[in-house]
Amino acid sequence: MMEDQLVAGTMRAAILAAPGRIEVTGAPLPQPQPGEVRLRLEGCGVCASNLEPWAGLPWLTYPGEAGGLGHEGWGRVDAVGEGVATLAVGDRVAALSYRSFADYDVAAADRVAKLPAALDGQPFPGEPLGCAFNIFRRSDIRAGQTVAIIGIGFLGAVLTKLASDAGARVIAISRRQESLDLATHYGAAETIPMHDHWQIIEQVKALTGEAMCERVIEAVGKQWPLDLATALVGFGGRLVVAGYHQDGPRQVNMQEWNWKGIDVINAHERDPAVQMQGLHEAIDAVASGRLDPARLYTHRFPLERLGEALDATRDKPAGFVKALVELG
Repeated sequence: MMEDQLVAGTMRAAILAAPGRIEVTGAPLPQPQPGEVRLRLEGCGVCASNLEPWAGLPWLTYPGEAGGLGHEGWGRVDAVGEGVATLAVGDRVAALSYRSFADYDVAAADRVAKLPAALDGQPFPGEPLGCAFNIFRRSDIRAGQTVAIIGIGFLGAVLTKLASDAGARVIAISRRQESLDLATHYGAAETIPMHDHWQIIEQVKALTGEAMCERVIEAVGKQWPLDLATALVGFGGRLVVAGYHQDGPRQVNMQEWNWKGIDVINAHERDPAVQMQGLHEAIDAVASGRLDPARLYTHRFPLERLGEALDATRDKPAGFVKALVELG
């Protein structure tokens, strides 16, 4: 649906009508309530967590809400609710809001962060960038440690950069050679193709003098990478679950966890204040040039092609890291 076909008071919004089917339709223009702002969105990132609803989960209800899969939006404030003094119309922002596969979304003012002029013209999917900084903080990575990162997509690449900048020796493990090359670009000292479970373990033993890794970050969200992470963490180390496991239960090797005396951290933050802390840290890092994520935004789609963006996120065509839906 083209914008000039919309009636007043409506906007374009993508709806997950059924598994594997997106419909872009007119939806009521949201109005900010007290303490909220409305955003005219420029874009929204596509998250791997969208893939299970896209494939179909038995406990989900279809159709979904308008814009409902989108939670990585950025744009400009275009309306301000009562009582909001920290934001003004025209401010360019990233937001933690949850209906951003649409032209507009609303967000609580305290879940919106201003973007400095240094970021003008750049896409800024704030939620996944902030997530990476929060995972890094929870990982407690220190100089001199050996850190294995399993799964080099968007999240794994950013974590590789943060860990290597902290003085850690990063071993990147991923399926595709282009992903390993990306990890090298962001500072990985060693790369290992993720093909054979036991061969990977032997290679990490050789690289660490059999001590294994002080920190292991699992950033895939599947059973095998979680098993591999358990095998690669050393005695008294820390296993960090950064992958998003939402397609069913997982098994863990509790005997090995007990024997090694490891800490296990589920690094997905749900405290809004902590989520915003990560977002602000990400803004500072990108604006200052300490982190350049531009290489990670590999595929761009209009809203009407959101289904293709989801398929690309699932299928990972050559060169794929992250898809952005352009809205502005």
